[in-house]
Amino acid sequence: MTYKKVIYCVLPLLVLALLLPVAASAQESASCLACHSSMKGRIKTTGGNLIELNVDSEQFQASVHGALACTDCHMKFTDNPHSSPEASVPQDVLSLSSKISKKYPVDPVAAAACGKCHGEIYQKVLKSVHGRNITEKHQTDGALCVDCHGSPHYILPVKNPASKVSREQQVETCGRCHGDKQIIEKYKLEENVMDSFKESFHGRKLHLGHTKVPVCASCHNSHDIRSKNDPNSPVFGNNRLQTCGKCHKGANEKFIPAITHKRPGPIPHYTEKALIFLVLGVFTFIISHVLLEAFSDIRDAIFRKGGHE
Repeated sequence: MTYKKVIYCVLPLLVLALLLPVAASAQESASCLACHSSMKGRIKTTGGNLIELNVDSEQFQASVHGALACTDCHMKFTDNPHSSPEASVPQDVLSLSSKISKKYPVDPVAAAACGKCHGEIYQKVLKSVHGRNITEKHQTDGALCVDCHGSPHYILPVKNPASKVSREQQVETCGRCHGDKQIIEKYKLEENVMDSFKESFHGRKLHLGHTKVPVCASCHNSHDIRSKNDPNSPVFGNNRLQTCGKCHKGANEKFIPAITHKRPGPIPHYTEKALIFLVLGVFTFIISHVLLEAFSDIRDAIFRKGGHE
């Protein structure tokens, strides 16, 4: 048998081997969605937690997880989840689920299952200020995967403008926590960071639709987010030279203090108001002058016409 014939024989088998797991996953998901796509409302567990029953099948299939089987994440369940909800779970996933169980009391295994595919990223998150707030301080308001990316059933690619972590949506997503007064007071966070960003040059360019303007993750990182007081943080001290230098070539010690979330003092504030007033005043004067000039010409034309008659 020639080399080419071997390839022609083996290649279809390889393709079939790759497609079989996908087909099996699709069949399993279809079986689950047959019920859950038609269910409405929520139910309360014995522990008092509410579970959303409905899963939109079209949105799920269009998401980045659309090719996965339900049990890839809901690992405690088998083909018939309601009769055997205690299927065997890998020890590493089970160990991680115990660390985040307070945040996800309903199905911590499903939340920990993100680490199966996104292991390296998950470890970065766990070491971040968000992750340690959950695993070390046992707080339920610390941010983990679904807090930023949305429901795991409907996660979209980052480059999709509708994604909750896209450049277009990211500021609003972060603002759900960093703009919340209760969270700001609880963790003694810097106030008005969202308002100050929106009022900044970066924020205004983003509002105008600029496609390369930096957003939250551009400066603070996306998963490995550290406190601004951490020497390894990209916004700590002179680390900002490198961070700002990614966009502003040649950024120096005099430049970086200008990039801040702190509200400007009274001088810039009232200077801005004065300039706005000045611009409006100039335009008002110009428009008034043009209208008066036009009125004068019309009046003279009418009087001249009347005098001629």
